[in-house]
Amino acid sequence: MIAVKNLLLPVDFSEPCLKATEYAVSLAHRFQAALHLLHVIEDPVVYLPMFESYPLPTREQFETYAQVRLDNWIPAQDSEGLRLETHFRHGAPHIEVIDYAEDSQVDLIIMGTHGRGIAAHLLLGSVAEKVVRRAPCPVLTVHPTGRQFVHQ
Repeated sequence: MIAVKNLLLPVDFSEPCLKATEYAVSLAHRFQAALHLLHVIEDPVVYLPMFESYPLPTREQFETYAQVRLDNWIPAQDSEGLRLETHFRHGAPHIEVIDYAEDSQVDLIIMGTHGRGIAAHLLLGSVAEKVVRRAPCPVLTVHPTGRQFVHQ
């Protein structure tokens, strides 16, 4: 029998992540597993040229924003009875997701995919693909369109 005690949902606050959240909540209820929500704050130094005439938010502002969004990501009616944990980390998303999964003994990672085009994929790579390749546990990737297994 498969024992699932800890589920990880990397949260980037996107539309694809909303669809993955449906799966994560459903599986957490079904297995009575803890659901870990993780948001990775990417280092804003990479984007400094864009902010030449605008003040860059502080590290604390990024963290406060992330915590407020995570605390409100799953509606109260869906989170009732769930063991939720919210966390944020700084760094590269795929590395932090993998490290968190290892550190927290996660049994399954559930994450949304953006379905970017080939050019964007070659330029940026895919966080989901990098996680799938290096994760210490199974990964369920959820595309926001197409056939879904979650019925509302």
